[in-house]
Amino acid sequence: MSAADVIATALIRIGAALILLAGIGVLRLPDVLTRANAATKATGLGLAVILAGVAIEIGTTRAAVVLGLAVLIQLLTSPVSGHVIGRAAYRSGAPLWEGTHTDDLAAYYERTELDGPRD
Repeated sequence: MSAADVIATALIRIGAALILLAGIGVLRLPDVLTRANAATKATGLGLAVILAGVAIEIGTTRAAVVLGLAVLIQLLTSPVSGHVIGRAAYRSGAPLWEGTHTDDLAAYYERTELDGPRD
């Protein structure tokens, strides 16, 4: 096993662990805003690390360029989607975690109250 194989395997395992951690965060965190944070941050980094490992394993310039573009697109779009999900949840009145002490958006957005499941 070459050094490149060892590095690639380590990167892929680290990336998989980060994505697993993000999945656990989505299941365990208390509200939609913290869940969106876990889903975007850890999965973005996990995918980038996995694709870096795959690029090292393949070992061609073409693979590095294509996978680098995939990482770039992921890192550009993931925070935007997390922001949009969080903003929609906040504006629709999704309950905040009781540990949230400051509501900085209250002066800018009107929240509707959720009174139960919608049909």
